[in-house]
Amino acid sequence: MERIADDVWRIALMPRDAVNAYVIGDVLIDAGYLMHGKKVVRALGDHAIGAHALTHVHNDHTGGSKHVKEALGVPVWIGAGDAPYLRSGRAPVPPGTRFGSVLERTAGSPRIEPDRELREGDEVGPGFVVLETPGHSPGHVSYWREADRVLICGDVFFGMNVVTLAHSGLREPLKIATYDPPLNRRSERRLAELEPAVVLFGHGPPLRDPAALHAFCAGLPAD
Repeated sequence: MERIADDVWRIALMPRDAVNAYVIGDVLIDAGYLMHGKKVVRALGDHAIGAHALTHVHNDHTGGSKHVKEALGVPVWIGAGDAPYLRSGRAPVPPGTRFGSVLERTAGSPRIEPDRELREGDEVGPGFVVLETPGHSPGHVSYWREADRVLICGDVFFGMNVVTLAHSGLREPLKIATYDPPLNRRSERRLAELEPAVVLFGHGPPLRDPAALHAFCAGLPAD
């Protein structure tokens, strides 16, 4: 695990920061693809984990969660708007998507009954609170610690090009997998207004440049 800030660590699950999980205190955030469940548990070593919280329900974040839950015996928490998808094992699909039923299955993950549905303002880990940041998925949440301005934003932003794996700056999440792109842009603007000192992405290296979010959002299409 790579230490990022006080009580904050990153677990890089794929090369070049392509998929990340995080630990805040005794809470594991996300668990990568199905194949990553065992890797996450190994990476934790003897670090005690009391809960497993998710940013959203796509299989590159929740695929390993069933193994984590069973191996560690911890509760799983997810944003209330994504809880039905975690229960069903199917991913939310953007309205009107061609072959939506196929995407529901392929982007889904093993079914889990959530132990807690997270909402705006809930406290998670050492000083973090839940921010509801929907758009990429209906119930996407981010985790924010105001004391040192650390933000775990899941897939509200991508911190890299996930096709080429190039670290080529900020990007919007892939449109084919984003439930409501205009709503996600509103979440992006909301997070930029926080001026985080450290931004931690589901995909990409840590960002320590608050102005970069503002500059990126200034170039977004109007809703």
